[in-house]
Amino acid sequence: MPFQQNAPALPSHRRRSQRLRGVLGALWTGAGILLLLFTFAKLGSEVLEGETRSFDMALLRAFQALRTEHPWVTDTMRDLSGLGSTVVLVLFTAITAGYLALVKERAIAILVAAATLGSGAMVEILKLVFDRFRPAAAYAAIVVPGLSFPSGHATLSAIVFLTLGALASSSRKRNVERAYIMGVAATMTLLVGLSRAALGVHWATDVLAGWVFGALWAAVCLLIVRKMTAPAHGSQESPQTPDSGVCDASPLCDVVQTDRAVGTTLHSP
Repeated sequence: MPFQQNAPALPSHRRRSQRLRGVLGALWTGAGILLLLFTFAKLGSEVLEGETRSFDMALLRAFQALRTEHPWVTDTMRDLSGLGSTVVLVLFTAITAGYLALVKERAIAILVAAATLGSGAMVEILKLVFDRFRPAAAYAAIVVPGLSFPSGHATLSAIVFLTLGALASSSRKRNVERAYIMGVAATMTLLVGLSRAALGVHWATDVLAGWVFGALWAAVCLLIVRKMTAPAHGSQESPQTPDSGVCDASPLCDVVQTDRAVGTTLHSP
């Protein structure tokens, strides 16, 4: 007699183990957010008190000397700085949000778009609060108007690249793939921030604060995404594994195995 072989239900001890890992992951993320928040507050306090001026001036002069000795550095840093421009980051965000909407992850698409737009507004508010002027034009390769702390390029590139990197890596199973994607995202973030300090349009601590605040904002957004995509408590559905072929709760989980089996029909001899 033929019969249909259904995918086995996930054992209760595995469900408990997964819930425990989820709780621990949320705790680690929360601890990281608090650490980033403390670091940004501490850095901002030091800047307001003028404690970072000697450090900032030393790096500003060092970058100016580097540009004078190696003229190609200016062109290279200007190109890298363009990766963190508003046009490029909005384009990256729009492409990602469009794809998420296409695969019916509209809530996450809206969150990604809102996070980018909201972070831009928050950076402007922080600049008004700290009211820090940029380095003198004599030290800068290009003259940029506006206030300085935190660096908008460093902040927004951290938010966009780290968030998109985390979303992309969530669809991969192998750790080496996840590490590569996040490594690329972090490298892009570091290069954009470094370029702003190297061009002399920001103090080094502006860039550091931008990285910290950007990582903080991205972590909060990803925590919300994890909450939105987590299965309901007590759900009997199993996450995606190489054996089951069932998709997990990842924003890009539509990238599934093409050879997933629907069922196996066995016949007795």
